[in-house]
Amino acid sequence: MAHGNAALTPRQRLRLARAVVDDGWTVAAAADYFRVSWPTAAKWSRRYLELGEAGMADRSSRPLSSPNRTRPDVVRRIVQLRIRKRLGPVQIAGMVGMPASTVHAVLVRCRLNRLSHVDVKTGEPARRYEHDRPGSLIHVDVKKLGNIPDGGGWRYVGRQQGRRNRRQTPGLARNKYRHELLRHAFVHTVIDDHSRVAYAEIHDDETAATATAVLRRATSWFAARGVTVERVLSDNGPAYRSHLWRDTCRELAIVPKHTRPYRPQTNGKIERFHRTLADGWAYGRHYRSERARRDALPAWLHLYNHHRPHTATGKQPPITRLNNLPGQY
Repeated sequence: MAHGNAALTPRQRLRLARAVVDDGWTVAAAADYFRVSWPTAAKWSRRYLELGEAGMADRSSRPLSSPNRTRPDVVRRIVQLRIRKRLGPVQIAGMVGMPASTVHAVLVRCRLNRLSHVDVKTGEPARRYEHDRPGSLIHVDVKKLGNIPDGGGWRYVGRQQGRRNRRQTPGLARNKYRHELLRHAFVHTVIDDHSRVAYAEIHDDETAATATAVLRRATSWFAARGVTVERVLSDNGPAYRSHLWRDTCRELAIVPKHTRPYRPQTNGKIERFHRTLADGWAYGRHYRSERARRDALPAWLHLYNHHRPHTATGKQPPITRLNNLPGQY
């Protein structure tokens, strides 16, 4: 392949070949003038005679035949084991009787070397999509979290101390087995499909009234940033199937969409955001009370939207995809 400092780029090859073929130079004279070997000068002159100017491009170094290449039936067997059972190269190698390095090379050639390229449910290659502008589609969902007892939860203080903290927290309830329970926090999340800009609120329930109120405030929040929401995608939870949700979407001129039942991958962007939310905020550090964790959410959301690099947006913060922010200019 030609590079910036190559002795003969395609343009130089053409000059050398024309000097020999068209101008009558000898191969030796052309080789000495262009500082290359005699066989190299002869090769490009011959290609110019056979193919003309098109022959000056680099050819593939791939051999005409590969007798030792993995047989097609073995390749199909490797691909089937990868897709259906999601096995790694070492496990597949033991089943087909060949080196793991060869299996890995086959998976790379078939673009199945990463399990993230394969859908977990169906085993088919993952299909990804992204709307072309902010507001064209937003995703909504609810993340349910257990409240943190006063003094800290078991993740940081241990299970024994966590049980004591839970018993000493006011407002404790009990289930039918007489086990102490704390109430739950329901994080209503909204994320823009194109920009990945996120909006979230914490409530004590996931009813239709709460979900529609969050949608109203979220659309106003996006509108203040120059984004008009056109569609909303949700799962098939009771709140999103209610008449109140339907009427609210109609009032806001938003088209409601729902995922296929038992198919959370369709709403995968917000599911992945929930994982980021849990790692970065919900369980990211030791909170000594539920109030402390809830108070930390706005600051974390600002970090996520304005400062945290996102791989889906070219390793830039999501807010950089909103090119119509008020006051930007």
